[in-house]
Amino acid sequence: SLMRSLQGCRRQDIILGIVTLCLTAGWALQTQQGVSLLVPQPNINASVTQNILLSVEYSCKGIATVEWKHVSSWGTNKIVEWKPGSYTNISRSYKERVNTYENGSIQLLNVGVRDAGYYVVTITEDLGTNVYGTIILSVYEIIYEDLHFVAVFFAFLTAVSAVLVCFMWFCNKSVHLFQNKRHKLTARTAEEIELQTIEC
Repeated sequence: SLMRSLQGCRRQDIILGIVTLCLTAGWALQTQQGVSLLVPQPNINASVTQNILLSVEYSCKGIATVEWKHVSSWGTNKIVEWKPGSYTNISRSYKERVNTYENGSIQLLNVGVRDAGYYVVTITEDLGTNVYGTIILSVYEIIYEDLHFVAVFFAFLTAVSAVLVCFMWFCNKSVHLFQNKRHKLTARTAEEIELQTIEC
């Protein structure tokens, strides 16, 4: 099972690497034209439930259309497309989770593990000139939740152990008290028998 998941990760990394190489080559060829794009932070590490800014900055002579897509092992999903001052189309699955900015950046709210992958931004000028940029997002689960569970479980086991130790101590004392009473009763009965024997 571990080997299969490692092979799946390697396959995913190869596919994502090829996509990045193609997009980088396309970007290098197209930046010579009228559109330019800057991606200041191409790699982002985040933990689950964080809000992440996928920051870019573009410039062009006319009005551009901005489109963001998410490429991962689960497939390619269109996130949002907009033309500043004109329209904004956010896909249904991202409706409450995306904020757009005039410079072409987007903010993803409350990221999850499935949000990890490649984010591809396409800037298209009115004349049809395109430029591409890529940001790689890695999302990690917070280990502290697991540690919290272990700590709570350990505290629970400690409490149960303490209750069991107290119960065993109580049972032990009860047995000793019962044995002492029985011993005294046996001694008293033996004394009475001796007295009766002497009286006779």
